[in-house]
Amino acid sequence: MEDNKNLAPSEVETQNTNEEYSLSDDRRVKVLSPGALVAKRFFRNRLAVTGLIILLAMFIFSFVGGLVSPYSQDQKFHRIDILEKDFAAAKQNDEFLSTIGNADLFSKYNQPDAILAINSGKTDFTAGGNKYKLNKINDDLYTINVKDEIVAIESKNIVSSSNGNDTFDFDFTSNALLLAANGGGQFVYNGKQYKVEDSGLIFDSEGNETAYVSNFIVKPISNDVFLSADFKAQLLTALQSNSGSFKFVDEDGEEYNYVLKYDAQHNNWNIKKDKETQVYDRYSPPSKEHWLGTDSNGMDMLTRLMYGGRISLIIGFIVVFIESIIGVILGGISGYFGGWIDNLIMRIVDIFYCIPSMPILIIIGAAMDAANLPSLTRMMYLMLILGFIGWPGIARMVRGQILSLREQEFMTATEATGIRVSRRIFKHLIPNVIPQLIVIMTMGLGDTIITEATLSFLGLGVRYPFASWGNIISDVKDIHVLTTYLFIWIPAGVLLLLTVLAFNIVGDGLRDAFDPKMKR
Repeated sequence: MEDNKNLAPSEVETQNTNEEYSLSDDRRVKVLSPGALVAKRFFRNRLAVTGLIILLAMFIFSFVGGLVSPYSQDQKFHRIDILEKDFAAAKQNDEFLSTIGNADLFSKYNQPDAILAINSGKTDFTAGGNKYKLNKINDDLYTINVKDEIVAIESKNIVSSSNGNDTFDFDFTSNALLLAANGGGQFVYNGKQYKVEDSGLIFDSEGNETAYVSNFIVKPISNDVFLSADFKAQLLTALQSNSGSFKFVDEDGEEYNYVLKYDAQHNNWNIKKDKETQVYDRYSPPSKEHWLGTDSNGMDMLTRLMYGGRISLIIGFIVVFIESIIGVILGGISGYFGGWIDNLIMRIVDIFYCIPSMPILIIIGAAMDAANLPSLTRMMYLMLILGFIGWPGIARMVRGQILSLREQEFMTATEATGIRVSRRIFKHLIPNVIPQLIVIMTMGLGDTIITEATLSFLGLGVRYPFASWGNIISDVKDIHVLTTYLFIWIPAGVLLLLTVLAFNIVGDGLRDAFDPKMKR
């Protein structure tokens, strides 16, 4: 050091350059291992690093997010809605109906003559050799008399049993119709007194509703529903006044609104009851409880996306793993042995390339639908089928690489040292194919996820209760959901797009990093 003080700077630099470095000198050049060199090249690629960050975010979202979510993937949420439920039906009669009292003097074959006389405004008519007198009570009721005896009644009103089971003879029916037309009254039938009210309701002496007179036939939708007298009175009033709705207080003191809807096709009225009903919280918009809203089954969309990503990624990795195992084994054997073995395996590969995979998957999916397989079994079959169909590309790549490697000197050395064939293939050849295999597997993951999403979108892939991004997006098959509920399908589509794009970007980055001829 003392000598260097008297030297010029240029001479000092020349002297330092001529010094030899020892192996323990920290200033010596560091030699990177192949793996470290690949990693260094990969992380220099900013686009590839971006793709890797996106993938890490997707894995955290899918696998960690599902653990911290307060909901399960199949948990359904409900809300209380006021729904119109079918409660009763009413049919209006607009034609005259005959109620015959004396079949010897008037039969059903005489009814056309009676109707013709009524429409013509006549007061009598002749039919079957008998002369009949028409007595008009009102526009909807006529009595047919022979002398002073009422032999039949033509009426648009009907006497209906309140319980729907009782039948009434001519005496009961005629008294009820005549009294109802005259504003009500009382009559005696079979020794029992009945009261006809102005509304048309008929009660026995004990106050029990027996029947009602109306040109409407009212029946409840369900047999366990009883229509009270007050309800029928209000209903008939609403029907006769052509009102669209009415309110009624039931026995529990609760008031309900009833809506009357006319069905022109069947010529009847449907009575619907507004009722508070617990329903699935379908297509609920984003809120504090559900950040991305709920789906068609009332499930939390954010939770479904988390579990859906888990399923899509698991299927992608397992399918690619199955493809790689089959492809590496068959491609390695084909490339190493050559000859007729190579020709046989390559012809099998050609056959698999010619198979229309999507139609086959659709047929298999339909067969699984017909077999009604459980969702978990169906998902396992789906992974096996996709893996079995997708191996030819990997086999052909491995074969091509091994064809070029088997003539190298290190393979000649393994043969000369007597290493067995299986060890030559899987210990010395296959490891040299790993870089290209990693690239093709990474890029194949995106294709597999897209295929699974397509099948699930078509209803042939993952099924409820499991979620995948594909079957979440399948809700857009309804045009109303597509245009109205954007929060249902856009998040799943964005996650699917980012994941597949990230796998492709990472695959490109790995391909560039493994290529030693890439200029940096």
